[in-house]
Formats: sequence, C-alpha cells, structure tokens
Amino acid sequence: MRMRALLSAGRKLAADSIQDCPPLFYVVDTGCRRRASSLKYRYHYTGIRVRNLRKSLDFYTKVVGMKVVKKGTMPHGGVWVQLRGKGSDQTLELNWYPKGSKFYSEYAPGEELDHLAFVVKDVKKAHKELTSKGGKSAISPSESEGTEVYVKDPDGIWIELLQSN
Repeated sequence: MRMRALLSAGRKLAADSIQDCPPLFYVVDTGCRRRASSLKYRYHYTGIRVRNLRKSLDFYTKVVGMKVVKKGTMPHGGVWVQLRGKGSDQTLELNWYPKGSKFYSEYAPGEELDHLAFVVKDVKKAHKELTSKGGKSAISPSESEGTEVYVKDPDGIWIELLQSN
C-alpha cells in the first residue's frame, strides 16, 4: 500500500513539473514535453575517440565479437572504423585523430564519447534548425570538409549531420 502511494505521488510530482524544452533536445526523464521537429532525424551511430586504434580494434573485434563494416580516413588525417555486433543494426565508430588535427585533443577521463550521428534529408536545413533551437554550431556546412557538419547539443555533445542519399 505504501509503495502505491509513493508511486502515485511520484507520478503527480512528475506531471506537475513538466515544462517545455527546445525541440529535438529533450529527455523524457527530465519532464520536458516533446515537440515535433520539422525535419526527420534518423539515429545512425555513436562515435568514440580512441587513443590506440589497433588496441581498440582488437578489443571490439576479438573480445566483444564485433565485425568491421566500414573504414576510412578523414581529410585532416584521422582514421575511422565502423563496427557492428551480431544481430544489431547500430554501429560503433572508432575515431583516431592525429596531433595537429582540428579534432585532436589531449585525453582526459570522460572525453571518450566523440559524437552521435544522425542522417537527415538536408544537412544545411538541419544545421540551421538545430542552431536556432538551442544547439551551437561546431562546424557549419560552409566550414566542413566532406561530411563533417557538427552541432553541439545543450550539454556540449557533438552531433554529426549526415546527408541522406
């Protein structure tokens, strides 16, 4: 009985604290109400920074059992490798940046999350929408080299915008 009362009180408290949040940038648990975006954003992958690409690649392929699905180099000299686990549609992207790259930084604990990637129909419109509604431009379409268009969310997490085909 006491548990029911606590749950009921918690639901009322959560409902009383619902507030509006900028579109796209919301978390249900924070009590923000969802507002529809005029563009569709399809979550594509998560990228993490790695200090030693070979060591990380060995760990994720030999220990975790993931398979390499794509790999390549970046215009500034970095290297990326996308991995997928059996039975999953999501990919993990390992990103290694050389010193001197605009993305390189000395590593500190907690900085391994590199970025989240979303596929959109129009990168320029998505960049404009996100920056007008709470995001901050990290690399605008006019500054990008290839596909490198990024916006930072309100917490500073980088979001890559990829053009759909």
